[in-house]
Amino acid sequence: MDGGGLRLNMNVLDYSLLALYFVTVLGVGFAARRAIRTSVDFFLSGRSLPAWVTGLAFVSANLGALEIIGMAANGAQYGAMTLHYYWIGAVPAMVFLGIVMMPFYYGSKVRSVPEYLRLRFNRPTHLLNAISFAVAQVLIAGVNLYALALIMQALLGWPLWVAVGIGALIVLAYITVGGLSGAIYNEVLQFFVIIAGLLPITILGLVKVGGLSGLMDAVRDSKLGEAGLHTWQDTGTTANPLGAHWIGIVFGLGFVLSFGYWTTNFAEVQRALSAKNMSAARRTPIIAAYPKLLIPVVTVIPGLVALVTVQGLGADSGDLQYNNAIPLLMRDLLPNGVLGVAVTGLVASFMAGMAANVSGFNTVFTYDIWQQYVRKDRSDEHYIRIGRWATVGGVVAGIGTAFIAAGFSNIMNYIQALFSLFNAPLFATFIIGMFWKRMTAAAGFLSLLMGTLAAVATYLLYKAGVIAFNSDLEESFWGAGIAFVTVAVVAAIVTPLTRPKRDEDLRGLVYGMGGVDVKADVLTGDAVWYRSPVLLGVIAVVIAALLYLPVF
Repeated sequence: MDGGGLRLNMNVLDYSLLALYFVTVLGVGFAARRAIRTSVDFFLSGRSLPAWVTGLAFVSANLGALEIIGMAANGAQYGAMTLHYYWIGAVPAMVFLGIVMMPFYYGSKVRSVPEYLRLRFNRPTHLLNAISFAVAQVLIAGVNLYALALIMQALLGWPLWVAVGIGALIVLAYITVGGLSGAIYNEVLQFFVIIAGLLPITILGLVKVGGLSGLMDAVRDSKLGEAGLHTWQDTGTTANPLGAHWIGIVFGLGFVLSFGYWTTNFAEVQRALSAKNMSAARRTPIIAAYPKLLIPVVTVIPGLVALVTVQGLGADSGDLQYNNAIPLLMRDLLPNGVLGVAVTGLVASFMAGMAANVSGFNTVFTYDIWQQYVRKDRSDEHYIRIGRWATVGGVVAGIGTAFIAAGFSNIMNYIQALFSLFNAPLFATFIIGMFWKRMTAAAGFLSLLMGTLAAVATYLLYKAGVIAFNSDLEESFWGAGIAFVTVAVVAAIVTPLTRPKRDEDLRGLVYGMGGVDVKADVLTGDAVWYRSPVLLGVIAVVIAALLYLPVF
């Protein structure tokens, strides 16, 4: 089967389902507006949401068009090795966030990740992180916008600017009106819409290739060969589809990139901060880990189906790029009605991802830049108004950065590069500062700055051909690792030369210093054994390890 044209034959039923979804999303935003009385209501949902809501929103915020289009592209390009992004590259870090780090975030009552750095280190560290986070969110929002526009242009024939404009306006409307509650309740809805849209592609794809055994036989006969069915085979060298050594996978992806993204990315952490109490906040990322374990069913498997059913997939440009694996399957497999659900699922995934970026951006811009450095001690109404304007600014900037993303044939490679530049040095600064009380404010600032510069230098030298890696993804693994080591070395050198903070200033901010009571606001129902964050987290990690056995 060749690429042909990507245009889908949508009918009135399909468009009606899409329109119904748009109306519902806006309705949720307007319903959430009634609960907004203070800036904490607008930016953190008044810290009032139950764990199952914040947990589903947590995984949905990550399940953007970027994740779906990008991971299906990786499934087609790298085969089963894409599973590393879920089982070693997500679940352990999500569990660590819930068990170890959420008590510090939630217990210190910070409103954002940069605000934690201001309390732990100093204002320069805070400002550096706030600015770098704001830039990263705008760049990532641009990737989500571009992903949506690409799909709408290919599938529905909408011009790029129309698709970008409509998608951006709807996200803008429900966040500006409903704040974080509007975003979170829509993300819960979007989670189910996304799964409903992707499951038919997986099921019909497997039927077409003769089930899982038929798919495995077909992958063996494809350009990936037997290697496309294994996750750890040949990782003692770089002679594998990912071109990555096991050290890069375990340290670069499994530790630095993964922990950097899941534990310090405020777009995710913000969902847990909106939970109603400490127990719910800690369970939020752990509840999210369970669906995350199974998301490869609707991303990686369709990628492999596309690899073996779409002839010529993997071109550098045009309809047969890896990025189009999911759209090509939608065109080839889905009947009308189901097609409308799938298109709606993709639109929902884009909105969930972009809403997470924009709600994170408006909170950090308002609390960490505007309130701290531009206009202090203004009224709550003033900061809600600034937050709404920041939402507009973030969406407009995202439209601009969408065109940067257009320069990458596999947008997942681009996003991993962004994570290695922004998240890896932040995570290193964060984790060392959280566990080493002696680390000083000056060390915090200089290590974050030098780690970021080291990651940027690695990326630029790779792009200039000065240093070589086997793939863009391998560069992001090593770039992240280099950033982490740089932060650790700078912290070790600068700390002994500068004065540490007093112990009483570190209570509730550094591990072992006290000041965090994980049971202070516990509710009666939270005490039951099956709601223990530690137990739930350990089970999730064990399942992740067991899932590797069939594809080792």
